Amino acid sequence: MLSFINFNDGLGGILQKNLWTRVLPFALYMAFIGIEDGLRYLVGQSGDFSEASFLYLYPVKVGLVAAVLVVCWRHYREVRFSDLLQWRHTVLSIAIGGGIFWLWIHMTWDFATLGESQGFNPNFFAEEGMREMMVIARLFGAVLVVPVMEEIFWRSFLIRYAIDGNFMQVAIGRFSVFSFLVTTVLFGLEHHLFLAGMAAGALFNFLLYRTRSIAQCILSHFVANLALGLYVLRTEQWQFW
Repeated sequence: MLSFINFNDGLGGILQKNLWTRVLPFALYMAFIGIEDGLRYLVGQSGDFSEASFLYLYPVKVGLVAAVLVVCWRHYREVRFSDLLQWRHTVLSIAIGGGIFWLWIHMTWDFATLGESQGFNPNFFAEEGMREMMVIARLFGAVLVVPVMEEIFWRSFLIRYAIDGNFMQVAIGRFSVFSFLVTTVLFGLEHHLFLAGMAAGALFNFLLYRTRSIAQCILSHFVANLALGLYVLRTEQWQFW
């Protein structure tokens, strides 16, 4: 598995494998965002590409990230969906996800944004069938792929790596001020609505400390993104996508 990565033998190889299996899906996702931004810059005002042309990148992006997650899944031993049987924690996760959705659609002040959101508007496609396929792809990515990919990176890897480079020895949910601030700020800066992103990052971190469960964080992220997706489809406020 993942034979294209040259892992060394011994402890160093194990540490490297644990790192890359948690970083690679996120890095691949961000690389596609960089590719899209680069293409937008290169085409500039030439008009050679329609907005719909850029949207084709999304199914490719989430498909590849999902494939990497499947290949790496056996390494994510910290993701235990049996944790969801702890109903008090599960109720808290759902409530926090709903709260993050509410914050996301209200913390839209000009000073709380970075750049201009391109959004994801399937109406750029003339054919109804293509629009429906793109909506399905977007929901699949935002609701299923992104919560798993991001929570494994932020709440399993980076928040522990900020405490100790040998992050696998750090217990899930261990608190430090530095790791909390680093992940909260960087999670926010990853998003166009950076202040809402920081609020979401802080709440996901709180949930991690409270439940000590990556699965609960994935559930909460799933709820937030599902609510946002349904809201966007109902209101057609595509900028939130």
